[in-house]
Amino acid sequence: MTTQPLPYSPHTGPPAAVVNKLTVDRGSVRALDAVSLAVPVGEITVLLGPNGSGKSTLLESLLGLVTPTSGSVQLLGMSVTQALRSGRVAAVPQADAVDPRFPITATEVVMQGRRRFTGPWRRPSSTDRAAVAAALDRVGLEEVATRRIGELSGGQRRRVMLARALAQEADLLLLDEPFNGMDAGSEEVYIDVLRELTADGRAALISTHHLGTVQRLADSVALLNGRLIAHGPVAETTTPQILSTLLGARLAPTNTAHTSTAHTGNRPASVASTSTAPTEEALP
Repeated sequence: MTTQPLPYSPHTGPPAAVVNKLTVDRGSVRALDAVSLAVPVGEITVLLGPNGSGKSTLLESLLGLVTPTSGSVQLLGMSVTQALRSGRVAAVPQADAVDPRFPITATEVVMQGRRRFTGPWRRPSSTDRAAVAAALDRVGLEEVATRRIGELSGGQRRRVMLARALAQEADLLLLDEPFNGMDAGSEEVYIDVLRELTADGRAALISTHHLGTVQRLADSVALLNGRLIAHGPVAETTTPQILSTLLGARLAPTNTAHTSTAHTGNRPASVASTSTAPTEEALP
């Protein structure tokens, strides 16, 4: 696949994900307009934007749930279909992805992550059971392993979803708004585990609209509001001026938006024209 130069890619090695001029229309609404970005290996990349900015649409495109109008996506050097079939990409959904009324335990949810190794029919081996126990321990839930998912708090259910991705041993994690309504303790566990994973050479792409969490978590930030507003290191992309552009951006004909490139050393962040605004703890 031939790709265009990307706005920000600090590593010389192949990225875990490459999005190239991705455009997605939902009916008559353009949800994403020519978005290009790279998700480096060994880093946490955060998609930051207000509600309705296209963050979930971008993640859905990476998971093959949305058909792009134009552009392309490559994951781990493969097509989306190939990457998902390989089991090397893990989606970490929000806590309500599992109906709390369903009679399934935390261990059984996490065991779903082992399907990459067991297939749909083979019974879990001692290796699988050990991997599940280790994943639950890593997120601090070993004591509730046999409890039903509906008996757990929202933060605990979110940690169960992260443990499922750990059991899958995926190389790329895609997380959609994992911190919404999460208690402080669960958030700290989440951040620590993601840091450990990326230190081991994995990659994570996380959508959120919580600026405070971004500044504690991210290695790089992609600001999204239909278009890519900026992509680069946290310090460069979360300034009041650039955030003002993010909050004021709207999908309009491309010839009405003036863009420029801001540089700091060798790490550029592509940004649109800006004005000054206060920093928001949570974007609308």
